[in-house]
Formats: sequence, structure tokens, C-alpha cells
Amino acid sequence: MDSLKVAFATNDGESFMSDHFGDADYYHIYEINAEGATLIKKIENTTEEEDDIHADPEKAKSISTLLQQEEVSVAVSKVFGPNIQRIKKKFQCILLKEKTLQEGVVKISENFPLIRAEWEKGEARDFLML
Repeated sequence: MDSLKVAFATNDGESFMSDHFGDADYYHIYEINAEGATLIKKIENTTEEEDDIHADPEKAKSISTLLQQEEVSVAVSKVFGPNIQRIKKKFQCILLKEKTLQEGVVKISENFPLIRAEWEKGEARDFLML
């Protein structure tokens, strides 16, 4: 596997937001490898959560379906909620401290071998903090 499709959670298209990954307004999908990254597309988060259900399993399922349609392997955000336990079975989840998406793209590219190795563990993978 020479590259991975990565979804970055954002509300404004420029920076990571301080809410959970699943609460993002948009996901910017990049094709990333050790040499760099290419923005593939921007998709709107069309999932909904019941206001009275925290860590709604249906929301996790909806987010997973939305991202799998785009063949995403990696989910990146500053914050994940309790649903990280559900979605990490299907995605390599990465928590970043960077503020902008561009900084995040560089960080993912720089750590590509580590990310790919963790992704290849399958459902036994764990989330990464970079």
C-alpha cells in the first residue's frame, strides 16, 4: 500500500475544530504517502445525532458509512468522542495537536510509515497521538 486516504475533520476548511470528529461540518479527503499529499475532495457531514444520546452508535455507523464510501482508511482530528472505540475498528484514528489542516497534512505525511504499520494491524489497531 503506497498511499492512504485520510479524512480531516473541519468546520471551516482551514483548521481543526475543538469538537469531536463526528461533529465536524466537513471532511477534507486527502491521498497521502511519505512524499506528500493531494486533496481529493471535500465532503459534507450529513449524519445526525439524537440530542439526548451521547456516543450514539447509530451516528458512529453513519460516519463510518459516509467515509467508507470515499474509501477512507484514516480519520484525523484534534478530538474524538467515546465512539472512537467503534470507529477505530474500521479506521486508523489519529489525534493531532496541530491547529491547521495544512500542518496536519504535513504531520501525517511525515509519519506515514508508522501510520501504515498501525493500519495494517486490522481491527487490533489502536489510535495514534501525533
